[in-house]
Amino acid sequence: MPRFAANLSMMFTEVPFLDRFDAAAQAGFTAVEFLFPYEHPAEVVGERLRRNGLTQALFNLPPGDWNAGEKGFAALPARFNDLKASLETALPYAKATGVKRLHLMAGIANRGERVAIEAFYKSVAWTAEFFAPHGIDVVIEPINARNVPGYFLNDFGFARDLIQELRLANLKLQFDIYHCQIIHGDVTMRLREMMPIIGHIQIASVPSRNEPDGEELNYPFLFEELDRLGYAGFVGCEYNPRGKTTDGLAWFKPYAGVKS
Repeated sequence: MPRFAANLSMMFTEVPFLDRFDAAAQAGFTAVEFLFPYEHPAEVVGERLRRNGLTQALFNLPPGDWNAGEKGFAALPARFNDLKASLETALPYAKATGVKRLHLMAGIANRGERVAIEAFYKSVAWTAEFFAPHGIDVVIEPINARNVPGYFLNDFGFARDLIQELRLANLKLQFDIYHCQIIHGDVTMRLREMMPIIGHIQIASVPSRNEPDGEELNYPFLFEELDRLGYAGFVGCEYNPRGKTTDGLAWFKPYAGVKS
């Protein structure tokens, strides 16, 4: 049975960020993820997790100036020093939360430019090697061009090939089913093909990015498929609730309380 992690950047936004840990636990989640924790002290975030018996499934490495439209800088040759500094920023949060996987964002760059490809390979390898001694996996995520126009990593095949070429034990694929359906379709066959390199999965309805209870995808089938494939990782609920978060959790009731 899948282990679901509530995404606290998108769910339970009816309350302030730090109170969302309590809300997620009360709703039956045993794990959480979020985009970024950096506005709050690392020890405070860790305390909220422990207080509620929650596992931290994932969060993103610093993206640069998010409010100015930056979405990471791993594919930006001139920002390599910023990337290295961002790893040092994230490490105390990783230690405080006990997280075992971190998402490295590629940034806005042209994948047709060789310098961007070389910068991305270099940044990915550096990041994975930086976190390896800490027992932390690094995941990379293809993101569709509708949600993030110009994002460098917008192809699952490119991500797969990079992971297979670098052959780093702690480098994995973040397989967001929502993004995969929009970019490529054929989600089930891609899950079957890429399962050996998948380190994290995320879900949302397509095309609206709401609760995974309708529209294009048959999520009950996909959840059963994850079990058939032996997936033992987390499934992050990275969706925008249609209304109050708890009012849209009927889909989750059969899975509530599954231990992390």
